[in-house]
Amino acid sequence: MIEPRSQIFEFDDFRVDVAKRLLTKGDAVPLALTPKVFDTLLYLVRHSGRVIGKDELMREIWTDTVVEENNLSQNISILRRTLGEKPGEGRFIATVPGLGFRFVPEVIELSKESPTAQLSSGNKNEEVYNETHRHEMSDREAGIRADSAIETRNGGKNTFRFALASVLAALAAGSFGFYLWREAGRIAADSQIKTIAILPFKPLVAENRDEALEMGMADTLISRLGDSQGLIVRPLSSVRGFGNLDQDAVAVGRELGVEAVLDGSIQRWGEKIRVNARLIKVADGRLIWTGTFEEEFSGIFTVQDAISNRVATALSLRLSADEKMRLAKRQTQNTEAYQLYIRGRFLVFKLTPQEIEKGISYFQEAISLDPQYALAHAGLADAFRSLALGSEMPPNETLQKSKAAAQKAIELDESLSEAHTALGMTIFWSDWKWAEAESEFKRALELSPNSANAHLFYSHLLSNLGRHEEALAEIRTARELDPLFPFAGALEGQSLSNAGRNDEALDRLRKTSELAPNFWMPHLFASGAYIEKGMYDEAVAEAQLATKLSPFQTASVAYEAYALAKSGKQDQARVKLNDLLELSRKRFVPPFHIALIYSGLGEQNEALGWLERAFDQRDPKITFLKVNRKLNSLRNEPRFIDLMRRMGFDE
Repeated sequence: MIEPRSQIFEFDDFRVDVAKRLLTKGDAVPLALTPKVFDTLLYLVRHSGRVIGKDELMREIWTDTVVEENNLSQNISILRRTLGEKPGEGRFIATVPGLGFRFVPEVIELSKESPTAQLSSGNKNEEVYNETHRHEMSDREAGIRADSAIETRNGGKNTFRFALASVLAALAAGSFGFYLWREAGRIAADSQIKTIAILPFKPLVAENRDEALEMGMADTLISRLGDSQGLIVRPLSSVRGFGNLDQDAVAVGRELGVEAVLDGSIQRWGEKIRVNARLIKVADGRLIWTGTFEEEFSGIFTVQDAISNRVATALSLRLSADEKMRLAKRQTQNTEAYQLYIRGRFLVFKLTPQEIEKGISYFQEAISLDPQYALAHAGLADAFRSLALGSEMPPNETLQKSKAAAQKAIELDESLSEAHTALGMTIFWSDWKWAEAESEFKRALELSPNSANAHLFYSHLLSNLGRHEEALAEIRTARELDPLFPFAGALEGQSLSNAGRNDEALDRLRKTSELAPNFWMPHLFASGAYIEKGMYDEAVAEAQLATKLSPFQTASVAYEAYALAKSGKQDQARVKLNDLLELSRKRFVPPFHIALIYSGLGEQNEALGWLERAFDQRDPKITFLKVNRKLNSLRNEPRFIDLMRRMGFDE
């Protein structure tokens, strides 16, 4: 736009020349500002005395659809330093908490005739910045010539003035250079960050909370950034418990043992969505990056793209071509299918039969809207497997559905690590093809080396195969990647017990119980370890606590009965046995559990008969046949040896 009159603003000891896009101080000492920083200053000056909201400033200075609040914060910080304002002083730019900024000094506006073309803030670029400095140099050269012409007449005063101006300019340039050097140092330090936690996003308005959306946003970003070999991202299982509205992100980062935390808020109003995100360095609480995004809800994938890329850039991640492709990949373009998927994930994580079944229905609806949605198929595979294992549903139907869903996910997207992990698990639990299962876990880890779940479930396979040292190495890696996930600690305790290291197992299980007091698995596995040590009273107490915490599962009932039988309380053991036999007439009870009780009672024929029934019914729990020491009295029996052969185990 052409303005016939060029504006000049003066405040304190500064002058802003709009035509030349130049800020000067004192005796025309120029102060270098980039175009956007100058635009920020000019808007503040033109609206001096008025409180200007952050949104208004970002809207006027940037015209992009996606606006990053960090750019504004950096501009304000640079301006304060340039104007000589001390931290917290607010002498030039005052922060009004919760509202925005106010330019404090009195501003005097001058005008002069000028044909200079003024560019709108939406299309200024670095060429304008360079042109400004060409004008600035021409003005200074003209000043030097004028000073030379009158030097003898003024007795050298102008020479002194120019020298002083040169010194001040050099100091200003030096200060700006120091700032750039310091920022470069910070960037280099940020590039050393290798561990990060992405917390559940918080609602902007608590009354309009949508926990599935909050968790889903974090889950998506975890999945995208977690495929980078150079960055360890805590999985959803570690961070999902940190969704409190008043959560201190830095404190959570310390608890999770990470170097940086991505924290944020998210809110949906009708078809609009607003997301705030900030990347914080845990060591000093410093803000590395922050961004604000407003879109139609259909643009949520654009927001996720932007945040993923900004975080990768802020941490200077060196991504391979495959990693870059996975970072940019969208699993679906259908926002309705995405919403159904994240609600399914939210429900399945609750691990109750009713919630898992609801989650399955959400996954199926998502797939009906987008049959190519590989991640939804992988979620469906996990949900069906959870029903078979944790909820003791009939394994034939549920595990075969799990396997089919995992295979479909891989057919749609072979590079999806979660799908290979899901398929490895179903082959392990239902097909008993150990080499095939191991191949799937290795492929999952090849695609996502820092996947805690892939390490965790691979360790489970190795432990059940009796490859104890390999199993313990994998489970330790899983726990390091996901330190607050109690399932990992519980499985490590079980693996240690399978390896005959029961004291170490009990120590790990005690620590896991302290981490998650209401989680039943550590108590179940502690019961098993106490049985191996001949501490039957302790074993009974732990088994009873596991039953109290999770009444639906029957493994703890079997362990209690086994311990009672071994301690000479066979009548009490038979009461527990009869309870399970009666329950098995009403619903599926793993035959392997009943076999354990008969083994404790010393009734070998009955124990072997129930183990054969477990084989015929494809009971997943029979995968413990090789390593469960409670069956040691049966190992020389021909029927047991034949079962081991048919299972593909080597004694």
